[in-house]
Amino acid sequence: MAALETAAVIAVVRAPDRDSALHGVAALVAGGVTGIEITYSTPDAPGVIAELDRRYGDEICLGAGTVRSGEEARRAAAAGARFLVAPGTTPTVVAAMRDTGCTVMSGALTPSEVMLAVELGVDVLKVFPASLGGPGYLRSLRAPFPDVPFMPTGGVNPENLHEWFAAGAVAVGAGSELCSAADLRRGDFGAVETNARRFIAARAALTSGRSA
Repeated sequence: MAALETAAVIAVVRAPDRDSALHGVAALVAGGVTGIEITYSTPDAPGVIAELDRRYGDEICLGAGTVRSGEEARRAAAAGARFLVAPGTTPTVVAAMRDTGCTVMSGALTPSEVMLAVELGVDVLKVFPASLGGPGYLRSLRAPFPDVPFMPTGGVNPENLHEWFAAGAVAVGAGSELCSAADLRRGDFGAVETNARRFIAARAALTSGRSA
């Protein structure tokens, strides 16, 4: 949790192949983003995670995303993932994720889903897709759940980053706005690094008390 909050921005990497995932993460790290989520939509996701763990170790906060089964959770943890992210919340998958000892995040959008996730022992609630309600919806969710750590994913960009944190996010997940599959597919890793720098600059402005 401490590493997650320090990273603040979690890059959701959906790469078309192993090499573009590795190059994309290198660009993200060069741009200052150290929260890395390799989704299972990336070919050989556990192999990519294992290689990233070998290259960066504790320099990055490394996890697996789009975890939809117990087997995927176990394989990601064995490869070196420190956190696991499921797009939704089911008792079976959450139990398997918890058994790995990794930090567990699962998707929730409604109050009932939040209550279920909390009951199952989820560490962080991934508000997804957060673009449906925006920062105002996150603020509304936190009213009945002030002690629940929320990580909105979807619809987060450098321009509205300050709004999400002001609404109570402990971290944010960013996919296409930060590391798009299109940029990875065409090998435009310079664009990925530029996006990373924009996100980190927005976060730095927020922590220094300036508007993003």
